[in-house]
Amino acid sequence: MNSYHKEQSDALEMVQRYLAGISVPERKKLEAEVSDYLLFRDEVGFFLSTHFSEVCTQKCYQSKLSACCSREGIITFFGEFVVDALVSQEKEIKVLLSVLKKPNEGFKCVYLGENGCMWKVKPIVCEMFLCEQAKKDVFGLNPGAAQVWEELKKRKKLYTWPDRTVLFDTLENYFLNAGYLSPLMYMHNSPGLLRVKRRAQVV
Repeated sequence: MNSYHKEQSDALEMVQRYLAGISVPERKKLEAEVSDYLLFRDEVGFFLSTHFSEVCTQKCYQSKLSACCSREGIITFFGEFVVDALVSQEKEIKVLLSVLKKPNEGFKCVYLGENGCMWKVKPIVCEMFLCEQAKKDVFGLNPGAAQVWEELKKRKKLYTWPDRTVLFDTLENYFLNAGYLSPLMYMHNSPGLLRVKRRAQVV
């Protein structure tokens, strides 16, 4: 297991272990915390399936030329493991852990299986990646869709950009206060994001 796989596996096991030990009311509290984000992700998913499903399947997935699923190049925030674990069944978590424990012999992301991403709620950096050619093909024919996409990108920051209280930072704080620590807690160890927080006086 290389360092990338270990960081991912450790974070997922940490979250799974914690969630297995908390009370039902506490879990409900966490589920309520992420509910608005899940609604947002549903909107993003509907938009992408409506406008990009056919284009991206033909141009990237079937041809295996996609630049968005590069090997060990996917950024995952600690909060995303929390979100995914909250909505996943135990067997789905075991699938992720099992692939992380195997060497990745291919040139694609370890989480990319025969049916696409193995995450229940795929990392936001993956979900909201659109290559220039795909955007040109779709938005060139539908400028209205381009406007909707820009609005979705702005809304994404409400959960991920810590110039205010955002979900990913809140989830990291929750686990830090419970005594857990992970290098994937970028809201607390990324120099760039810490600068954003300091400038916004949210540290």
